[in-house]
Amino acid sequence: MKGDEEPIIAFYGGEPLINPSFIQEVMDEKPDAKFVIQTNATLIDALPAKYWRKMDTVLVSIDGRREVTDGYRGHGVYEAVVQGAKKLREQGFRGDLIARMTLSEKSDVYLDVIHLLSLEIFDHVHWQLDVIWSPRWLHFNAWAKQYIEGLRMLMDCWLDALRKGKVLGIVPFLGVLKTLLTGKPIEVPPCGAGSTAVAISTDGRVLACPIAVEEDWAYLGKLEETTWRSVRGKVTIGEPCSSCRYFHLCGGRCLYSHIERLWGMGGFRAVCRLTLGLIKPLTKIKQEVTNLVRKGMVSLSELLYPPYNNTTEIIP
Repeated sequence: MKGDEEPIIAFYGGEPLINPSFIQEVMDEKPDAKFVIQTNATLIDALPAKYWRKMDTVLVSIDGRREVTDGYRGHGVYEAVVQGAKKLREQGFRGDLIARMTLSEKSDVYLDVIHLLSLEIFDHVHWQLDVIWSPRWLHFNAWAKQYIEGLRMLMDCWLDALRKGKVLGIVPFLGVLKTLLTGKPIEVPPCGAGSTAVAISTDGRVLACPIAVEEDWAYLGKLEETTWRSVRGKVTIGEPCSSCRYFHLCGGRCLYSHIERLWGMGGFRAVCRLTLGLIKPLTKIKQEVTNLVRKGMVSLSELLYPPYNNTTEIIP
């Protein structure tokens, strides 16, 4: 898009590897851009190795343990994704490899994240909650309690590793801590939708949010008629988020769910409580993390993640 001096191009779907020739064309046309792709990792061979070596970030869809991933996506998917991720490294990809999880009713955030880290394939693990755009779960409140407890256990594990000089690549922890350590408020919304990022659909429409493909509020214009400056900031987060004391740390979470609120205000606030279950414990460990940096146990640069908008939403 005209006016973007530091372009980051993310190939997003559906499954972008269904059209590998388009990916190659774009990468050849914009050699100085950063390139990101979200894929299910089952079509790795569709893209020649030289293009994988040019990718900066690859996010692969895997939801945790074998039984969880296969339970959501079908028998054999877990193994196919793991093999695809390994093949990426064999193809020469040296960028940031992220396990991109969806958490729903079968998920246990502690067990599933720890499992993916234990594979020692992925640099980082990120998850997104299957909330707001799907029907409300029958046992959501009970699951929410389990989730908050899982976050606590995961944070204890993360902090214990940090005390030993190792930074576990848990994206929601790192993204929030980046704001806490630098004092710079998180992006609004944290994925950058409509702010520092837009989606370009296959028919040339420019959208504020990549999942809002039919909603009128997300439409920003046609690609050939718009510039970067003309589309930024037209759609953003408002109340009740903008006056919240934690707004600088969560950025309103998700633009789509903020505007659509498909679970009503009760459901909206229930999801908000999950966000606070992530943020509040991180504020409590900020000082210890700062002390560990000062002691040289870990470098600040390892904690300031992500270094650019790599399509991780930070707030699940």
